[in-house]
Amino acid sequence: QVQLVESGGGLVQAGGFLRLSCAATGSIFRINAMGWYRQAPGKQRELVATITHGSITNYQDSVKGRFTISRDNAKNTVYLQMNSLKPEDTAVYYCNADVLTGGLSRKEYWGQGTQVTVSS
Repeated sequence: QVQLVESGGGLVQAGGFLRLSCAATGSIFRINAMGWYRQAPGKQRELVATITHGSITNYQDSVKGRFTISRDNAKNTVYLQMNSLKPEDTAVYYCNADVLTGGLSRKEYWGQGTQVTVSS
């Protein structure tokens, strides 16, 4: 079994910054793509950023230039550095991972979510 554990959310003023972390633990052979998604109240979950095993990144247009996704493959961890935060960034942020398990089955996993609140 694989678990994703997120940390780093909180309350910050507009213009501030936060860094989210997500560590994957369990029976892991390799993690392919990892990513961050978010869901604001009354809205659908949306992609924020993704990163491949080889560190190729992709961002939602609204966060380009403000957010940076990175990963440490040795630690099975993905990070999201969020700068110049805006009130519209307020949401629950979820970590996602495409995992090849120790038993060589491929499965998608989600974290439990971490709240990010940006006050104006």
